Amino acid sequence: MRKLNKGRKFSRKIGPRKALFRVLVNNFFMHEKIKTTEAKAKELRSVAEKMITKAKNVNLANRRILAENLTPEMTKKIIDQIAPRYIERHGGYTRVIKLGPRNSDGAKMAIIELLK
Repeated sequence: MRKLNKGRKFSRKIGPRKALFRVLVNNFFMHEKIKTTEAKAKELRSVAEKMITKAKNVNLANRRILAENLTPEMTKKIIDQIAPRYIERHGGYTRVIKLGPRNSDGAKMAIIELLK
């Protein structure tokens, strides 16, 4: 049993799982809205919200933490454009909207987007 173990594994080892979220979070911040499976959207929400919280308090340590997973363009965008929108807000920067199942395999789909 997976008692007290947080997060989903997505049938991947740690390296491919980190790579999956690196790509998802970069695309999410690039477009500010993506369509993916419901489970990936729910996991992406926690990753993205932690990054936005780090970007709100800009210092060298937080920039380096953001640069580990984001491209240089996305790091600049999240610090200069996205984080200032949420200065007054204490968490809850994203919204997950559930959609119907995907036609090919029946996976539950969702849209995750940044709040305005």
